[in-house]
Amino acid sequence: MKRILVTGGAGFIGSNLCERLLKEGNDVICLDNYFTGDKKNIEHLMSSPNFELIRHDVTQPFLAEVDEIYNLACPASPPHYQYNPIKTIKTSILGALNSLGLAKRVKAKVLQASTSEVYGDPEIHPQTESYWGNVNPIGERSCYDEGKRCAESLFVNYQKEHNVKIKIIRIFNTYGPNMNPYDGRVVSNFIVQALKNEDITIYGKGNQTRSFQYVDDLVEGMIRMMNSKDDFYGPVNIGNPDEFTILELAEKIINLTNSKSKITFMPLPQDDPMQRKPDISLASKELNNWKPNIKLEQGLLKTIKYFKGVI
Repeated sequence: MKRILVTGGAGFIGSNLCERLLKEGNDVICLDNYFTGDKKNIEHLMSSPNFELIRHDVTQPFLAEVDEIYNLACPASPPHYQYNPIKTIKTSILGALNSLGLAKRVKAKVLQASTSEVYGDPEIHPQTESYWGNVNPIGERSCYDEGKRCAESLFVNYQKEHNVKIKIIRIFNTYGPNMNPYDGRVVSNFIVQALKNEDITIYGKGNQTRSFQYVDDLVEGMIRMMNSKDDFYGPVNIGNPDEFTILELAEKIINLTNSKSKITFMPLPQDDPMQRKPDISLASKELNNWKPNIKLEQGLLKTIKYFKGVI
């Protein structure tokens, strides 16, 4: 049994990770301030004697004796991270500093949940970990993009200066149960609109592409990364390389929900990437041949079933 801290543990990804870690027989501390997380995501875990829930903001230091830390705390959808951009930057940077400080003190291994947004609107396709990105440092998305980029720098420098055992993953578009129905992400937006037979809103012409990863595949990749050899700390892309246009996604969701929704088009937001697809050859090489197993239609059916129960 390992004692594991998950910051942002009541969020979409964090709650799925907590459940998996508990199933594997670990002692799990879930830390969340509920800005975007929800107690409902983890209430079914509360009866476990190996699960502990603590309300706490990662911008403030936290003390605990743990073996591993998964630092997931940060609003991740544009409406949420743009709601209070200064708070978003603080969460990324101070959250990283506090996670690293704790890892240094107790000699824990710490994983940073970074993002494909560090690549910005990429000029190479697909995106490899060696690509430095094309990010607008003062745009509407910069509070999230630059906060995550700075957090990666902090992690690498703590490893160099203090020999902290670090892991960095870059998460590509992920969906699945425990998503907030109103978080403003494209999958949740489309499913909610389709289930309500409302117009499905596409920003731009719908020809921009994304690669959609089911949450179980991400959690598997995160755990494999945490358990990988110490001299490999990343960053490493964790995503599904199957690429779809936003219009294809909308049409697929309409079909799977038997919706009467119509598709409408709105202006494209500032700095919205036109292409997003991970190169996962490094993950396959270093993480025991990791690759996503859940195809888009299979994952969407599971996610639609979840949303039917919550909206």
